[in-house]
Amino acid sequence: MSTKTKKIDQSEQFCIDTINGLNANPKYLSSKYFYDQTGDQIFQQIMDADEYYLTNSEMEIFATQTEELAKTIALNGYPFDLIELGAGDATKSIHLLKQLISDEMDFHYLPIDISENVINLLSETLPAQLPELKMKGLNGEYFEMLKEAASFSNRRKVVLFMGANIGNMTPEEAAHFCEDLRNQLMDGDMLIIGFDLKKNPLQILSAYSDSKGVTKSFNLNLLRRINREIGADFNTDKFDHYASYDPISGACKSFLISLQDQQVMINGESISFNKNEPIYMEISQKYNLDEIDAMMTGCGFKPVKNFLDAKEYFVDSIWQVG
Repeated sequence: MSTKTKKIDQSEQFCIDTINGLNANPKYLSSKYFYDQTGDQIFQQIMDADEYYLTNSEMEIFATQTEELAKTIALNGYPFDLIELGAGDATKSIHLLKQLISDEMDFHYLPIDISENVINLLSETLPAQLPELKMKGLNGEYFEMLKEAASFSNRRKVVLFMGANIGNMTPEEAAHFCEDLRNQLMDGDMLIIGFDLKKNPLQILSAYSDSKGVTKSFNLNLLRRINREIGADFNTDKFDHYASYDPISGACKSFLISLQDQQVMINGESISFNKNEPIYMEISQKYNLDEIDAMMTGCGFKPVKNFLDAKEYFVDSIWQVG
């Protein structure tokens, strides 16, 4: 007798992940749920904040070293699919897209993002900006959509993973992620991956606790999303944002702190919070070049080239399989 497993939709999974995380000790929420439409908008404000150096640092790399970036991944003009994980608004990658089009490269652009809003927006705006661009947007989890992108054609793949998104994982999780990514790629495929580099601790901490409170708003927006989509009753005035940075491990972590003893109802279930109890929200891991090299070579990648901004705050590192 065969049984069928009911497929859980994204809304149900959001509810399950939220309740499991808030019943854990210590409590946590998954950072992948930050990015609803409002979260996307607030994150754009974070990237525009004076303290948030990451965006300008990586933008400098893609705006001023685009020709060399394009040349490095071109491999003598062989056709390829450019797959971007967590494409966002593509304001940085558009520099590379323009250069590849200018160089008359034969490529397709396949942006992947968990935010349906992002993919819909890219599908509208990029063809208008770049009429020659061949693209197909993919909405969903990275590896699920990467499998779909891999079946798109038998051409070599160049995977683009920017914005220090790898930093949203612990070093152990990042190594597993890169191993899994390596296992989905073929000899000759390439990876461009962005890392935020270790630097003055005060500079890093200020980037995740900005003076205008935009990062706080970003974190609290997840509670509002839980209220709206899962039927919770969080009072966001009863939580505050806190960030910490350890310059030895390179771990910058964000938390929401309960300001009082309180009960929150989530989908009919009561969750207790003690005064000053933290909810772990996100990690933003920082690396040095030696740590990056050790992790990536350990995952089976071969180094091609590092691209750094003028202040050496950030690196976009190119690796090849095989």
